[in-house]
Amino acid sequence: MRRNQLGQSDLYVSEIGLGCMSLGTDERKALSIVDEALAGGINFLDTADLYDNGHNEELVGKAIRHRRAEVIVATKVGNRRIPGQEGWVWDPSKAYIRAAVKESLRRLGTDYIDLYQLHGGTLDDPTDETIEAFEELKREGLIRYYGISSIRPNVIREYVSRSTIVSVMNQYSLLDRRAEEEVLPLLTEHHIGVIARGPLAGGILSAQGERKADRDYLDYAKEELPALRGQLLELAGHNRTLEQLAIRYALSEPCVSVVIPGASSLEQLRSNLAAADVSLSADEVKTLRAITKQNLYTAHR
Repeated sequence: MRRNQLGQSDLYVSEIGLGCMSLGTDERKALSIVDEALAGGINFLDTADLYDNGHNEELVGKAIRHRRAEVIVATKVGNRRIPGQEGWVWDPSKAYIRAAVKESLRRLGTDYIDLYQLHGGTLDDPTDETIEAFEELKREGLIRYYGISSIRPNVIREYVSRSTIVSVMNQYSLLDRRAEEEVLPLLTEHHIGVIARGPLAGGILSAQGERKADRDYLDYAKEELPALRGQLLELAGHNRTLEQLAIRYALSEPCVSVVIPGASSLEQLRSNLAAADVSLSADEVKTLRAITKQNLYTAHR
């Protein structure tokens, strides 16, 4: 498995990581998926305190208990659960971040987090205070680096200009190319790594995609998707799967350090891992861009 430098950090991440949100709550099943992922060359695990009310972090912690040094752990903060209330509230305050990191460390069973990410962000946030919290945690050794998880170009620009983020997690796939127009060039210019989530577009670009495609997706009406899937399958040919094609497309952007497809089964994990063994030519990337849409962000200007 190829490893890439994450931005200007000293973290070298497997080009294919594991988005842990899909692991579920069955401990035996979840641990078997993480075990096989690590055996297959994955060293980047992405979780969040939001997932399953923190239980996802606990599962990741159990999976890496005896091999912490071999794994790059990324988690997220900013969504706060208030006892007695349904759901979560957004809280990027310094006080909450400093309190939340201790709980994530406890659940993960570790004394440091490799990459701590703000799980969202708006222009109404106390951004200087948020950045100060992350910088303090770095100085104290509780986190090694920090980044943001956002699809909001205006928020991304603020953090690029005002902080020392090493990464941006952004939704990016053949069906969601919004980042190509303004986000990826900005991050490339500033040597900030991209963590590409959703490379299979909610499963539309997978073996089960025919069923998953029975809905509109961004600029695509559901009536368009079957024909597009057919074109993509034809381009994949006999030696590659649609999943492999989709994952390799996301990795064709030089600033993308790692893609993090989820896996709720060993079969899905193995399909994702197989993308490490194939490649796309420059001409194939051009063809893929010609037959898919150059989506644009319409909000958060």
